[in-house]
Amino acid sequence: MTVDPVVLQELGRLRARVPELSGSVLATTDGLVVAHDAHGIEPDGLAALAAAHLALARRFAHAVNHGELRESVVECDRGYITTYTAGPNALLTVVTSGDANLAMVHLEARRCVRRLVKILAVEAKPQSRPDIPTQTGPATPLARRTPMATLSTNARRRQAAG
Repeated sequence: MTVDPVVLQELGRLRARVPELSGSVLATTDGLVVAHDAHGIEPDGLAALAAAHLALARRFAHAVNHGELRESVVECDRGYITTYTAGPNALLTVVTSGDANLAMVHLEARRCVRRLVKILAVEAKPQSRPDIPTQTGPATPLARRTPMATLSTNARRRQAAG
């Protein structure tokens, strides 16, 4: 998979702005890694767990009628794991140490997410497709295949007899 260098630059800028950042992973909502800046953290596992966690958090938000989920924070003994929605099909997860200023993490990560959403939207625009020739005359019926048509003649006779 080729990662857009602009996405990697954005993740690098986030790391520069938040020195307590241990790693960041941009992933699909299915848990597949799009890009990461995660040294010492396994990005594939983090992406899968973040997607599962975000799906559950979305259910919490809907259960109490609080609208669409934007982010979820997990506070641990030694730091924070924060996941932000990045459009309808992506999420950004950041891992920070316990001495991180969570308000500053949110500020910088939210800015990063806004820029990533714009980058992803530009990449997702459909390319112009060439004209596909269409049939001008009457449609030709497709050959119909049934389970019996796939059996050999001898097998059909045995099935009819038995």
